[in-house]
Amino acid sequence: MQSDTLIIIPTYNESRNISKMIPILMQLENMQVDVLVVDDGSPDGTADIVRAYQKEYEGRVHLITRAGKLGLGTAYVEGFRYALARSYTFICEMDADFSHDPYDVPRLVKVVRAGEADLAIGSRYYNGISIINWPLSRLILSYSANVYARIITGMDVFDTTAGFKCFHRRVLESIDLNRIKSNGYSFQIELHFRAFKKGFRIKEVSVIFRERTEGVSKISKAIVIEAIWMVWALKLRSILGRL
Repeated sequence: MQSDTLIIIPTYNESRNISKMIPILMQLENMQVDVLVVDDGSPDGTADIVRAYQKEYEGRVHLITRAGKLGLGTAYVEGFRYALARSYTFICEMDADFSHDPYDVPRLVKVVRAGEADLAIGSRYYNGISIINWPLSRLILSYSANVYARIITGMDVFDTTAGFKCFHRRVLESIDLNRIKSNGYSFQIELHFRAFKKGFRIKEVSVIFRERTEGVSKISKAIVIEAIWMVWALKLRSILGRL
């Protein structure tokens, strides 16, 4: 039986992580979720591991494979389209690398299910700073980027770049996915901004973010630069009524 909750996980060379993540999500207490992995042609066999779990957890694990590294934003958009084409009510984003604690998923879904918000964000900065094992330079960059994005966009969101969240499907139904322009971490800012401008209720839930222990981080200088310019582009489009 299909769950009402789908967790979308984009992957590239995450075989060691996804092999541990899926069983945990399949066995969460007091809730059932489905999982959709969007894999960008990982050469390490990530998709093969997911296929094995599809047999083990029939009907609850789903897979989209893509030809190569097409980016975080397009992976999530493809996942959103998949979810909206089916009867999922609660649609979540999370990373495969355990920087997002899978045991926090029920906390995010509960906020939206209870009607407290249309979008629940797993926030690293809502109650101070909740990050483990980041070098100081990266922490300063991330925190500063979020303050910058918050000021420019006017959003009342402390963690504008958070990639751990739960949407009610009505939020994604209201967004023209064809108009989303960003593809890196600025993709998260754009999603939050579009939800904010449409008047949806956004609630941050404090979570502890842990640096990955397996695999390689996907962040790059180009991703950071895209985020810096994207906030101005979003602000300008909003002012001109072209968002």
